[in-house]
Amino acid sequence: MTQSIIEKNAVTARISRIVENLMEKETWYREKLDRGEMVNYVSGLIEEYLSTEELQEIDDEDLSDRIRKVLTLEAVSGTLNDLTPEQMEIFDAAVEGRW
Repeated sequence: MTQSIIEKNAVTARISRIVENLMEKETWYREKLDRGEMVNYVSGLIEEYLSTEELQEIDDEDLSDRIRKVLTLEAVSGTLNDLTPEQMEIFDAAVEGRW
């Protein structure tokens, strides 16, 4: 294996471990999100914005906080898709300050 494949596998394993830990702690994540999809999604985001070296400098606590924010955003966006048109109107009104 080349060095970059080994590094990519290590990054994916680290992300997978963190996603699994977060989903184990939060029932809401398990109900709304697919673990495998989230590992792939977060891995893609990290590859796009951080080099392997930069990622290695981030400790697990900081990386967990960052991944938690991504999971929360994904779970919330999925929740909005589950709203009825009436619920969506109430949500929009609340966000716009009309409610």
